[in-house]
Amino acid sequence: MTGASGKCVGFYAPMKSPHHPVPSGDRAMARNLIQLLQTDADVQLVSEFNSRDKAGDPDTQQRLIAEAEAEANRLIQDLPALDLWVTYHCYYKAPDLIGPKVAQARGIPYVQIESTRAKKRLNGRWDLFARAAHTAADAADVIFYLTEQDHMALLRDKPTGQTLAPLAPFLPRDSLPQTSDLTGPMLSVGMMRAGDKLASYTLIADTLQHLSGDWSLDIAGDGPMRHEVEALMARYGARVQFLGQCDAATLEQAYTRASLFLWPGVKEAFGMVYLEAQAHGMPVVAQDRPGLRDVLSPQNKSTMAAIADGGSGLAQAIADLTSNRAAAQDRGTKAAQYIARHHLAPAAAHQLWRVLNQQLEGHI
Repeated sequence: MTGASGKCVGFYAPMKSPHHPVPSGDRAMARNLIQLLQTDADVQLVSEFNSRDKAGDPDTQQRLIAEAEAEANRLIQDLPALDLWVTYHCYYKAPDLIGPKVAQARGIPYVQIESTRAKKRLNGRWDLFARAAHTAADAADVIFYLTEQDHMALLRDKPTGQTLAPLAPFLPRDSLPQTSDLTGPMLSVGMMRAGDKLASYTLIADTLQHLSGDWSLDIAGDGPMRHEVEALMARYGARVQFLGQCDAATLEQAYTRASLFLWPGVKEAFGMVYLEAQAHGMPVVAQDRPGLRDVLSPQNKSTMAAIADGGSGLAQAIADLTSNRAAAQDRGTKAAQYIARHHLAPAAAHQLWRVLNQQLEGHI
């Protein structure tokens, strides 16, 4: 069954299904993309096959490739008619092992959103999957990139005839939420897991020791590293409050009272939390990292802390904001205006469907 437009889109996320029970940026983005596609088509989640290999194990990769072959053959036989296949987030740890084969067999355009190429992973532990990710990217008629860093890598290896198109990271809403009054504690929002997330929390703990005055921080998030994060913050006592895993309404309340948003952003692709914070009119304190430059307003971007300065650099950025409330309010207001112009659903839907409709017209 198709929507009013008569178009039907197959959607697939090889790294994490939009139905996965654990919240994350990937799950949120997958859900947001489905909503965006539904503005002009009926959308079917075609498979929940997870191709992710976190460890870089060739045996695991061989097994997943074989399982994906069976899944692709099943889908070729069982799927209803589709006009378009869209895959979200294909990379060397979770390549799309299904979409290219199904799209070719069905004779429909194959589209990727947020794909990366990683030549440095070839001939290493992820060699099989890195090659599979490159092969899938080569097969795409269109690849939408969310950051300029990804664009450069995709452009370097772009096959003849492939379209590369920008799609700015976006919030799944048509208008701005309630503006923060900037009178509450600072706010950090992030999953508590090992690796880059824990590295950001470690930087936050280091930042806090450089602060003076009457500060406080709320932390929204949970995960397997909760105990480690709590240990990092223990020295600050009641100044740091843990909100745990928040539902949408609770997190909204946290945003509307926070004075500023603090998240270093270690190796973040871009970070949906930065869009949410700025949409609420909050100034942002973060490190100067490539993905973040694509989503921060010019005012927030101009005061990003140097990575080399560590926690002391972030603390100085906080001190500059808290010492001048009028400047903080002005930055927050301009950040919200920036989000309204560039990072809400209507602008993203226009970007997406302008390109997809061209592809569909070319396949008639």
